[in-house]
Amino acid sequence: MVGRRRITRREFLQASLLSLGAFSSLAFRSFLPKDDRVPLFGYGRVTGDAIRVRAQPSLRGKKIGWRRKDEIIPLLEQIVSPDGPLHNPRWYRIVGGYIHSAYIQIVQTQLNYPVLTNLPEKGQLAEVTVPYTRAMRPTHSQGWQKLYRLYYRSMHWVTGIDQGPDGKTWYQLTDDLLGVKYYVRATHLRPVPAEEVSPLSPDVPADEKRIVVSLPDQTVTCYEGDQAVFHTEVSTGAGGPTDNGIPRITPSGRFRIAWKMPVRHMGDGELTNDIYAYELPGVPWCSFFVSTGVAFHGTYWHDNFGTPMSSGCVNMRPDEAKWLFRWTLPENGPQAWFAEGAGTVVDVIE
Repeated sequence: MVGRRRITRREFLQASLLSLGAFSSLAFRSFLPKDDRVPLFGYGRVTGDAIRVRAQPSLRGKKIGWRRKDEIIPLLEQIVSPDGPLHNPRWYRIVGGYIHSAYIQIVQTQLNYPVLTNLPEKGQLAEVTVPYTRAMRPTHSQGWQKLYRLYYRSMHWVTGIDQGPDGKTWYQLTDDLLGVKYYVRATHLRPVPAEEVSPLSPDVPADEKRIVVSLPDQTVTCYEGDQAVFHTEVSTGAGGPTDNGIPRITPSGRFRIAWKMPVRHMGDGELTNDIYAYELPGVPWCSFFVSTGVAFHGTYWHDNFGTPMSSGCVNMRPDEAKWLFRWTLPENGPQAWFAEGAGTVVDVIE
C-alpha cells in the first residue's frame, strides 16, 4: 500500500460519532421535557439539502426552523396528518416541531456483524448498516483523503481487506462505475449472504411473470399468470429540464428487463467529498429495462413514494426493489456484478 497520513484521534472520533448518530435513545430521552419522554419512534437522516421544521404537521404550518442534510434527528412519533399531502400524509414529531417524511430516511446503527477475514474470488456484496460512513482513499502525496459518504441501506462490492487510517480493519470497495478503489470501516458493513440474492419463484415459467407500472397511480404490480403477487407504491420520472439529452420521464410501452446489477453508482461519476454533489454510489438492486438506463432500483435518498420523484427510473423502497430483483429474469447469482438477457416483461401504462 502507499504511504498514508494517520488521521488524528479527534478526527476519527468525530467521524465515528457522525456515522453512529452521536447518542443513544436512552441518553437522549434524559434531556427531554417530561411530556416528551415517550419511546422513540426511531432516528431519521435528513436526505435533502435542507428541510423545514413546522409548528404543526401541515405544509401550511408555521415555519419555525430548518434541519440540514445528513443531520440525524430523534423522531418522537409518526403522525398521519389530515392535512396531507394526500400521496404521503406521514409526518414526524421532533423536539420543538414537526417534519414531513419525504426527505427523511429511517436509520439504525448495527455493528454486530462479523468482520470478514477472507473474500470470495469476485468480491463480497455488503450493505451499509450505519446512518452513513465516510469512504477514504489513500494517495501517494497527501495520505488518506476523504471521498464519498456511503449511506444506510446502500450496497457495495468488497474486494479487499486492509488496515485503515485508524489502524483497524477496513474493507476495500471497488466502485462499479469508475473502477476506483476506496475504503470504509469494516464494522459499518454487513456481508450479504448468498441466500438473500437467490431467485424467487424460479419454478414459475418465465412467460408467466409480468410487471405492470402504472404512471397515473404511481404503482408497481407483479403478476404470475393472472394472479398479482406483489403491489407497492413507487416514484417514477418527474420530468423537467435535462442536461444530457435523456428525458426525465419514465417512458410508456412494453419492455423487458435486459440487465441487472445488485450495485450501481449513479450520478455524474465524479470523485468528490462534496456531500451535495450529484453522486449516488451504491444504489441497490437495479433492474434495467430501457436502453437509456431506466431501471427499477432501491432508493435511500427519499421516502416520498406515490408521486413522481425520479429522473426516469422507478424508485422503490430498498427491500421491495430487492424482492423484484430476485423475482425477475435474468437471474443474478450472489457473486455476479452484472447479468443480462431477454428477461421479465415490463408494461408501463399511462
